Amino acid sequence: MTVFMADPQFQADGQMLPSHQARLAYRAGQSASTAGVAPGYVQGNLAILPEKFAAAFHRFCQLNPKPCPIIGMSDVGNPKIPSLGLDLDIRTDVPRYRVWRDGEVIDEPTDVMAHWRDDLVAFVIGCSFSFEEALLADDIAIRHIDCKVRVPMYRTNIPCAPAGPFAGPMVVSMRPLKPKDAIRAVQITSRFPAVHGAPVHIGLPQSIGIADIAKPDYGDPVPIADDELPVFWACGVTPQAVIAAAKVPFAMTHAPGLMLVTDLKNKHLAVL
Repeated sequence: MTVFMADPQFQADGQMLPSHQARLAYRAGQSASTAGVAPGYVQGNLAILPEKFAAAFHRFCQLNPKPCPIIGMSDVGNPKIPSLGLDLDIRTDVPRYRVWRDGEVIDEPTDVMAHWRDDLVAFVIGCSFSFEEALLADDIAIRHIDCKVRVPMYRTNIPCAPAGPFAGPMVVSMRPLKPKDAIRAVQITSRFPAVHGAPVHIGLPQSIGIADIAKPDYGDPVPIADDELPVFWACGVTPQAVIAAAKVPFAMTHAPGLMLVTDLKNKHLAVL
C-alpha cells in the first residue's frame, strides 16, 4: 500500500483548508454529494469491517487494485487516520453512511458513533472525483457535475478476483464523452492509478452487463448525447456490492456519491 501524507489542517496564511471546512460541515450533520467539494483535495470511498474480516478484505483490495486502491487504513478500533487528516474522524466526517447487517443496509445515518466498536478497521479507497479535477483542467466537461447530481454507477459482469468471503462483480462509474475527449480522458486518468486510473470500458454498456444505461444501480442518471460515448471507470463502490454478496454480519460504508474528504492533494497522486 502506498503511503500518502496529508497537509496540515491550516494553510500558511492561517486559513482553514477547504477539506477541513468540508469535514466540519459534515460533522455538523450536513449531507450532500461531495462532487466538486474542496477542489484540489482527495476524496475517498469508505469500508469499515470487523478485524476478523479485515485481512481478507485487505487481500481483496490488493488483488483488485483498479476498483479498490487503498489510500488509507486505520488501526484496529481507532477512528483516526492521521495520514489523511490530523483531525479526521471516520465516525463523523462522511456526509452519509450505510450500516450493513448480513448483506442488507439497515441504516443510513449522518454519523456512526452509535455503531462504532473497538474491533473495527476502516479502509479508505481512492475515488474517481480526484481525477475529475484533471479532466476539468483539460476542459473536459463532467456531466454529473454540470447537472448537479451524483455520478451514475453500475454493477457489471466483470468479475473481481476473490479473497476469503469477498467476491463479486466490479462496479463502474460512467461519464459521457465525445470520442476525442474519451481518448484524452484515457491519457489523463492513466496518470492516477491510486484513484482508479484509466477506464475499464468504453461504449457498448450491454457487453459489460449493463442492461439499461438510464437506470444506474447507484447515483443518478445523466443524459448522453447521440455523439457521445459512455466511458466507464472502475469504482470504489465495488466493496459495497462485495459486502452485500458476502453477507458479512456487520459492516459500514459511505453512501454512494457522499465521500470522505481528506487533506491529501490530488496533484500528489499523479505518477507521470
